Amino acid sequence: MKFSEVDAIRFCLLQFVMPSITLNAHFDGQQITLDEPFEIPSNARLLVTVLETPDLERGDWTALAAEQLARAYAGDEPEYPLSALKERNPTYARG
Repeated sequence: MKFSEVDAIRFCLLQFVMPSITLNAHFDGQQITLDEPFEIPSNARLLVTVLETPDLERGDWTALAAEQLARAYAGDEPEYPLSALKERNPTYARG
């Protein structure tokens, strides 16, 4: 593939005059919309990356579970001796 003089100039301009920039945007179901105004030249090349939507509720449940486990196994948890058992489990296999 041969580059013309115009292609070479375009390449130089894109590399030095207009560096790449990352812009936040969202998809409203119809079109991609920038979150903040930004002047994009006509016919500018764009690269669109779709990010995974975080499951916020799952994060909340995970944090709650971690907190409760920390409370259940805190340093002040008493050790129960075997003599405290009222009834032994006959199917329990000690290893």
